[in-house]
Amino acid sequence: MGEQALWTRARLGRCGPSLDLLTARFDKHVYAPHAHDEFTVGVCVDGTEVIDYRGGHIRTGPGSIVVLAPGEVHTGGPGNATDGYAYRALYAETSLLTEGTPGGVPHFREPLIDDPELASAILLTHTELGARPDPLETESRLPWLLTALARRHSTARPTTDTIPGADRIAVAVRDRLADELLDPPSLAALAAELGLSRYQLLRAFRTTMGLPPYGWLAQYRVTRARRLLDTGLRPAEVASLVGFADQAHLTRWFRRVLGVTPAAYRNSVQDRRP
Repeated sequence: MGEQALWTRARLGRCGPSLDLLTARFDKHVYAPHAHDEFTVGVCVDGTEVIDYRGGHIRTGPGSIVVLAPGEVHTGGPGNATDGYAYRALYAETSLLTEGTPGGVPHFREPLIDDPELASAILLTHTELGARPDPLETESRLPWLLTALARRHSTARPTTDTIPGADRIAVAVRDRLADELLDPPSLAALAAELGLSRYQLLRAFRTTMGLPPYGWLAQYRVTRARRLLDTGLRPAEVASLVGFADQAHLTRWFRRVLGVTPAAYRNSVQDRRP
C-alpha cells in the first residue's frame, strides 16, 4: 500500500479562516498519542485502522466515519499486519459544526458513525477540494456537511430549517455573486450583512435555487464563458475573464454543465460560421 500523507489547506471564503485536509495511506505507521485543537472528521477508504480513544478502541472499515473531539488524546495504527489503512480527514473548528444547532460544543456519544450517504458526500467534497480548494466552493460545501454531521449524530438539537424571506435572501446573494464573479464575497460576510448565520444563508439559497451558492456561480460563469467562446476567444483567455482559476478549472465545470470541453465547443461553433 505504501506510506503517504498529503496535506491541503483550504480557505473558507475570501479572507476567511483556513481548514486542513489530509489524505493518508499507511502500511505500518502508528501515530504517537496526540490531540488536535479542532474536531477531526475522517472517513476510512481502505483497510482497517485501530484508534485508541477515550479509554477504548475504535476499529474502522471502508466507509465508516470517525469523529474525534478537540483536545482528546488518541493514537492510530493498522488494524492487522497485512492490509494497512487509508483515510481522508479534515480538521474543523467547532463553529463549523454548530451553525445549524443552538450552539455549544456538539457531543458525539459514539465516535464511529455508520452513515453511507454522508460518508460518500464527505469523501467527494474532500477529494474535489483537495484537488482545487476554491474559497467559495469550500465555504459552500463544508459548513453544510459538518452541520449535517452534528444534526444527525451529535446530542445537539437542530435549529429550524424555515428561513423567513428565503426567496428574497437567495436573490440578493445571487445578484452579489453575479456582480462580483471575478472575486466573490464570502458567504459569512454576506450572511452578516443580511443578519443571518451562514447556515441560514445556505439553507435559504439551496431551498430557492436548488443548488449551493458556488454551484450556481460556477454555472453562471460557464454561461458567460460560452458567450465569450462564441466570439472566438480561446479557453485559456476565457477562464480568467469569468473567474475560473485556469483553463483546467473552466474545463471541469464546462463539461459538467454542457457535456463538452470548452475547446471542443469553440471549435464546433467556429466550424458552423459561414
